[in-house]
Amino acid sequence: MQALLIKNATIVNESEVRRGHVLCNGGIIEKISYEDDPAFAEMNAPVTIDAESRLLIPGVIDDQVHFREPGLTHKADIGSESRAAVAGGITSYMEMPNTSPPTTTRELLTQKREIASRNSFANFSFYMGATNENLEELKAADPALVCGIKVFMGSSTGDLLVDDDTALRAIFENIRIPVAVHCEDEKTIQENSRVYRNRYGEDLPVSLHPEIRSEEACWLSSSRAVELARRHGTRLHVLHISTARELELFASLTPEEKKRITSEVCIHHLWFDNSDYERLGNSIKWNPAIKTGADRDALVSAVESGLIDIVATDHAPHTAEEKAGSYFRAPSGGPMVQHALPAMMELVKRGSLTVEKVVERMCHAPARLFSLEKRGFIREGYFADLAVVDMDAGWTVTKDNILYKCGWSPMEGVNFSAKVTHTVVNGHVVFAEGVIDQQPRGMQLKFNR
Repeated sequence: MQALLIKNATIVNESEVRRGHVLCNGGIIEKISYEDDPAFAEMNAPVTIDAESRLLIPGVIDDQVHFREPGLTHKADIGSESRAAVAGGITSYMEMPNTSPPTTTRELLTQKREIASRNSFANFSFYMGATNENLEELKAADPALVCGIKVFMGSSTGDLLVDDDTALRAIFENIRIPVAVHCEDEKTIQENSRVYRNRYGEDLPVSLHPEIRSEEACWLSSSRAVELARRHGTRLHVLHISTARELELFASLTPEEKKRITSEVCIHHLWFDNSDYERLGNSIKWNPAIKTGADRDALVSAVESGLIDIVATDHAPHTAEEKAGSYFRAPSGGPMVQHALPAMMELVKRGSLTVEKVVERMCHAPARLFSLEKRGFIREGYFADLAVVDMDAGWTVTKDNILYKCGWSPMEGVNFSAKVTHTVVNGHVVFAEGVIDQQPRGMQLKFNR
């Protein structure tokens, strides 16, 4: 492995923005030198990137993706989606269990790891999915290798749903690695679906999605998860918060509880609102639903304030043909990994967020809260996972530059100001000025637990 020098960068790391240089060797950050440091004159490497004042940040860690392998590879696979991820500055991901078959055993987890070790362009870990019957498998999950246990408290894409209260309480009581929950109350969703189906039939407008997957459905489920976690001391991570009301749950936590109960918001809930359904239809049909502009603005503010801990993608591709179906037939979810970081930097450009907070929520917090080993920060001795971002390189999302296997994006036609120019995974330049190194470089993530 050749040494790599990234020089003349504007380094954004641990709440500081400083001009400097980073030397990587053997896949590790060997030396960080700042502009006023005479040691820079002694730094050299066979591979050099002159960042020319562009931003250098830790590689993004996405704690929620659906890469569809095994079993659903007509939509996506680990190779295709991790290629798109590194093009978007994402160097590590944690993948969800609702594949086919669902990843509900240690054996199936091992099979996924083997696929990723051959094909992944980014570093990887996999959640184990909870069911009403697999508590013993969940308890046996290796805390050093398994990022977390995924619990669907409301049904979504796939067959995973924990709807037995005894089983749910047992998971919260017995599991000590992070329990990541999809929070929507199933009874509320089913009743809303019945009412609207009777009124509109199969072809109701997708704009009613946030009425079916309602604020109340989210609140009932999220508040239940927080209550169970408080009772049992569970390490709880609430995924894809979509409403302003749910933020009350995290504002009321004590400092000690905040370490044990954390939250995530996804790019689409920070970018779109319910006025976009008329224009974009099923392409922005996600679970939980995209809701009002007031909800979106409250979530953006919560990212900046720290009330929300992590920003992720919930990257969940389906084919264009699948998404073109009627409301009840069209699956929920959409692709996002290639465009997540540019979207967040656009919010920086608009003045809604600071670049330091983007790095905190997308890089530092996932590493810290999941106890990742030596990733998520630009520190000497840490893995060299890095992204270079040009904040003034305007570009437009088109079908010609989309890398997702499904071939479409809800961001098509969006003009971004910022572009990822280089991505480094374990010291290798895997993406440079639009070109991807075709050798997968991803490693299994490890956790210090």
